Amino acid sequence: MSRPLRIEYPYAYYHVTCRGNEGNEIFRGVEDRKEFLELLSRSIELFEVQLLAYALMPNHFHFLVCTPKGNLSSFMRHFNISYTGYFNRKYKRSGHLYQGRYKAFLIDADNYLLEVSRYIHLNPLKIKSKIPPAKRWQDLLINDSTSLPGYIDLQRRKPMIHYATVLDYFGDDSRKRSKDYKTFVAEGIDKDMPSPLEKGKGTGIIGEKDFIEQFSQSYGRGNQDKKSYREQPALRKLDKIATPDEIIDRYSQLTKLSRNELTTKGKQSTERIMLMELLYRLCNITQPEIGKLLGDIDYSAVSQARKRFYLKIQNDHETAERFKYMQEKITQMSRVKI
Repeated sequence: MSRPLRIEYPYAYYHVTCRGNEGNEIFRGVEDRKEFLELLSRSIELFEVQLLAYALMPNHFHFLVCTPKGNLSSFMRHFNISYTGYFNRKYKRSGHLYQGRYKAFLIDADNYLLEVSRYIHLNPLKIKSKIPPAKRWQDLLINDSTSLPGYIDLQRRKPMIHYATVLDYFGDDSRKRSKDYKTFVAEGIDKDMPSPLEKGKGTGIIGEKDFIEQFSQSYGRGNQDKKSYREQPALRKLDKIATPDEIIDRYSQLTKLSRNELTTKGKQSTERIMLMELLYRLCNITQPEIGKLLGDIDYSAVSQARKRFYLKIQNDHETAERFKYMQEKITQMSRVKI
């Protein structure tokens, strides 16, 4: 069976994991984890990658990352070589530290980002232990083996972690959203929830049907030529062609509606929903960010609106053609300074 192809484009989200060769440890002590995080921070800065969550286990690690530059492979290659070099020098060894290439799942962020972050943060609890579950949970809240402590306690935050991307799903109140996220993660202990990674087996994509369909033509199972991102028109369309403000202004010109009409809650619902979809596709911003731009509405309302719009363009030819026209016109306007 062929392995899923790497799918890379700007502002893509991934779950990344890498295991020690033959199941061996990749951390032999606290100093190794410390060096690992320092090298990770340098690589993040160098490749302009956003790290949302991590978990360090004795023989493997998990990352949740966003790649504004569409450069996951370059980032991971540089980082893994850096840490392997450190590890081999320290322990006077040679050869591979990791078992083959890293594994990466592309994530439908609006539907699975929270689930994947919870899966990563709870990963240490999957190891069998004689320590009572309650004690292990309390240790997890203060142990730097994961990024969870920074989500719960502002004093424990690390500069290299982008906490806001996940926490924005829980509102604006910094204290309340940290508390709500803690509750959300804790629910994963009590409830026997399936791993979100199961969703990605076979395709390499953790996402809903409409998200997966965006890549089916260019990166389907039958596509064996492994064309690069630059050669993939479908993926090139996913690049960030303009800022959200620019998209709103251009859409306003096309619809003859004022910015206030488009961004005020409760007004021009059909036009606003189309604008939501355009912002999502052309800017690659998250649903909480779209909600803030269009009347400070909850991300779940944006999600439901987009799902309704997706069904509408599947069944209403006139709406589908108008949406296609708007998307093409805004893309053309982005190529010409207005």
